[in-house]
Amino acid sequence: MSDKVCSHHKSKKRKILRRCCAGLLIFNFIILFLILLIWAILQPKKPRFTIQDATIFNLNVSAPNVISTTVQVTVNSHNPNSKIGVYYDKLDVYATYHSQQITYYTVIPPVYQGHKDVNVWSPFIYGVNVPVAPYNGIALAQDQTNGAIRITVKIDGRVKWKVGTFVSGRYHLHISCPANIPLGNSKNTGVIIGNAVKYQLSQSCSVSV
Repeated sequence: MSDKVCSHHKSKKRKILRRCCAGLLIFNFIILFLILLIWAILQPKKPRFTIQDATIFNLNVSAPNVISTTVQVTVNSHNPNSKIGVYYDKLDVYATYHSQQITYYTVIPPVYQGHKDVNVWSPFIYGVNVPVAPYNGIALAQDQTNGAIRITVKIDGRVKWKVGTFVSGRYHLHISCPANIPLGNSKNTGVIIGNAVKYQLSQSCSVSV
């Protein structure tokens, strides 16, 4: 008699477990379907960045492994989404040369970017007597002699997406803007502004979220 009762209880527990599993699968399917549906409706796109110009105040090698830099860059940020706003948390801007950082971080304060909006930032990035690998100092001096320097302006920070009243969690944002500057080139298109030279670049940046 007790064996029959135990078998009955085991069978009942299996049925409850199967129903729970089936319910969980259905719930997960509905959530996944809703996510895909919202994604299809909103069609989210990453922000687009362009480096418009660079004004060179100082860029020199005082020793084989010491670089000093003062540059003002103008960066254009465009939100291509018609239904999604973007919250930019604090953004750190700096420059690298041959993958080595040559300036300190400059902070762009937090800002909200609405649908289809455009923001333009013109931060100064600088570094005084920044130690670098000796071969990078030599390479920079050689590039100056050759009349063209390639630095990379980078922006690191975090973003949040806003849809209606809903605001997402934070996502890492990495932006890399190559800046090919014809510094010292007799054919350069730089405009002299006081003790600085401004170069028009209009070069697209790579964006990773």
